[in-house]
Amino acid sequence: MPVPAKPPTVYLETFGCQMNELDSELIRGHLRALGYQFIEDYSTADVVLYNTCSVREQAENKAYSRLGLIGKRKKAGEQVILGVLGCMAERDGADMLRRFPQVDLLCGPGELDRLPALIDNVRRTEGASRHERIALAGNKSRRSATLAAADDNLELLDLSRAFDPSAPGSDRRSAYVRITRGCNKFCTYCVVPNTRGAEVHRPPDSIVDECKRLVDAGVLEITLLGQTVNHYRYTHGLAVDAQGRELPQVGPGLAAFRAEISARDNVTSFARLLERLHNEIPALARIRFVTSYPRDFGDDILDVMAACPRICRYIHVPAQSGSNRILKAMNRGYTREEYLEFVGRIQDRLPDCTIAGDFIVGFPGETDADFEETVSLVRAVPFKNNYIFKYSPRPGTVAITRFEDDVPTEVKKLRNNRLLDVQAEVSAKAHAMWLGKHVEVLVEELRDHGAAPGAGGDAVEDSSHGEIDGHSRPAKTRRIHGDSSDLAHPQSKGIELRWNRPRAATRHGRQAIGRSGGDLIVAINLDDDDQHTGPGSLVTVKIASTAALVLNGRLAPSPVASPVASAS
Repeated sequence: MPVPAKPPTVYLETFGCQMNELDSELIRGHLRALGYQFIEDYSTADVVLYNTCSVREQAENKAYSRLGLIGKRKKAGEQVILGVLGCMAERDGADMLRRFPQVDLLCGPGELDRLPALIDNVRRTEGASRHERIALAGNKSRRSATLAAADDNLELLDLSRAFDPSAPGSDRRSAYVRITRGCNKFCTYCVVPNTRGAEVHRPPDSIVDECKRLVDAGVLEITLLGQTVNHYRYTHGLAVDAQGRELPQVGPGLAAFRAEISARDNVTSFARLLERLHNEIPALARIRFVTSYPRDFGDDILDVMAACPRICRYIHVPAQSGSNRILKAMNRGYTREEYLEFVGRIQDRLPDCTIAGDFIVGFPGETDADFEETVSLVRAVPFKNNYIFKYSPRPGTVAITRFEDDVPTEVKKLRNNRLLDVQAEVSAKAHAMWLGKHVEVLVEELRDHGAAPGAGGDAVEDSSHGEIDGHSRPAKTRRIHGDSSDLAHPQSKGIELRWNRPRAATRHGRQAIGRSGGDLIVAINLDDDDQHTGPGSLVTVKIASTAALVLNGRLAPSPVASPVASAS
């Protein structure tokens, strides 16, 4: 009797944003269902996959360096399959196979459902043809957008996902759910509209069903994802299959967001989707969403957030620049004044809402005066943090051909560091507003005092040159935005978090790390009898001290019980 073949082992590394993190989660679930086993060591894996990002140069350079590592394995005679997934694959196309002959397969972000077949082709067919090794959307992603949306196999990938609360890293009880794909904005510095295609919106019933299944599996917090999440709008009856089931559909033009939706309209707006998720899934403790676009963010969304307590009071809304001249060159579609007007509406309707954003310094043509306008905008808004980047020309963008990259590198660095310093001051003030208040915290990690790197008493900020990505997770799974660095090595972004030696009274206790509803990182000193607190639990914390990156506190007398037992 023949011995069954050993299931292939897979190493998967993710670069970039939350969209890529979700794509990788779906890939893992899909391949595991087919018998593949995932391991943490790229040097011994049978299949090595890199899910890439083209938005930031640093993430892209790291991906290229990884290709060289696998090339060395192949030169040594090892049988290993190397696949490049995501935006780099889509942007570079078949030319990547010429430049990096060690690459066996390419799969774009819109074709991930075809990945198992690509791997199988390479495994079973010696010298598989180029056609059998490549799955890219190419120009069809925009040319035939309406037909592509109706024939969207990625929807099946989303719906077939599996969430295992007992799997490594799942004790956080958090999950991403995509509600839109692609983007229609065409900011001049961004390649996403070309690599991820036109904006496509999923049917609301599919989104609600997916969220319900995740909650049934133990998820407490769901983050809705979209390149422009507040542009979600689904018109019912436009796209259905032969059985009458609704299909994904292309997003409407910008004019659709200028008119209010009446009660008679057969439309699910983003506000209505949020309200439906809140009301139909009462066991879902937290609902988040990223990323928001400042224009067309209606008061209806803010009103739903105010009326629904389990929708987190947190809005990530990139500004990118404080100069109207640079915003126009970026094709952002709004002015500095319109951005500030939006922030004012947030503060009027949601005074306890925290705000975060993104900024690019050194965009082509940016003068000292333009940069000072950005500095003044950061000072004018109570940002809890901002992700600040130096502009770098990205292949496939409008800016790389339209504008000369005329801001010297040293000037970019100086502006970047200065804006980080300003943001550190703003962050410290935003965090200080929570001193003495009670906040609800979703615990994500426990640490014994004295354990490296994050054990001990209160967490304090040791340097202001950088910001932690608040959408990500503590410790091993928290990422520096645009980078795959571990939080344990934040110095690559100029961050250093040090943890004070524990006080004598808490030396033998524990510390819990989690996040508030406003996405603020909270460190909680625990006593020995705080046995009910663990990853996945919701607790009430009284804030005793603050810093620019963290709140510190202790459990309040009556912690909030977690809807799901925290067994992990």
